[in-house]
Amino acid sequence: MRLLAILVALAALAMPALAMPAQAAERLTVFAAASTTDAVSEVLARFTEATGAQAVASFAASSTLAKQIAAGAPADVVLSANVAWMDFLEEAAAIRPESRIDLLGNSLVLVTAEGSGFACDPAAGCDLAAALGGGRLAVGDPDHVPAGIYAKEALQSLGQWHDVESRLARASDVRAALALVARGETPAGIVYTTDAALFAGVEVAARLPADTHAPIVYPAAVVAASEHPAAADLMRFLAGPEARAIFVRHGFTVVAPPPPAG
Repeated sequence: MRLLAILVALAALAMPALAMPAQAAERLTVFAAASTTDAVSEVLARFTEATGAQAVASFAASSTLAKQIAAGAPADVVLSANVAWMDFLEEAAAIRPESRIDLLGNSLVLVTAEGSGFACDPAAGCDLAAALGGGRLAVGDPDHVPAGIYAKEALQSLGQWHDVESRLARASDVRAALALVARGETPAGIVYTTDAALFAGVEVAARLPADTHAPIVYPAAVVAASEHPAAADLMRFLAGPEARAIFVRHGFTVVAPPPPAG
């Protein structure tokens, strides 16, 4: 009898542990570009309220997320800040091509710490390298971070990349670049308009013309390995009216057509 009681107790202790994987499997996991952190967090909270499906997000540079998914990281939906990294995933058969949509748009601004006195508009002919003085320009690393790639294209188009390239403070993602400016560690940085709007201590010094770089498009797709039944529902929700209103309020443009009614 004593042995039976011990076995029953052990079985009871094991039950919560056995339930955890099933609970984890119910969560919808979204890998999203760092620049979408605030907006996507709000959208997922609303999605959970509306559907009851638990959704969690992991935010990082689009390049990091794409490499993780291609290496087998568990995710259900991916939202990238760059078409090329979504192309990378599609070529690796890591997303479902039929689910892919171009969801959001954004723009670039040159920012500085509020009250710094830094003033320069590269599009108007200002010599950005000279304006930086002894400081550096904060950007997402243009070797792989989408915001940095767009910034490089813009500066090349404006004829300023050659002089600025050696003066970069290369950050792991656009939020890290913005933080360098906000803390006064660099006199200026190039970030997305949506990120610049988040920090009260940062101000826009200039806007970079849209025709100086490739269109800033955020594609989204269902990850090929996902078996979550709500992944397709989330994709529809992302393009739907509630999510659209949230994205617009955070400064994004919504380029995806609304899903058909019903």
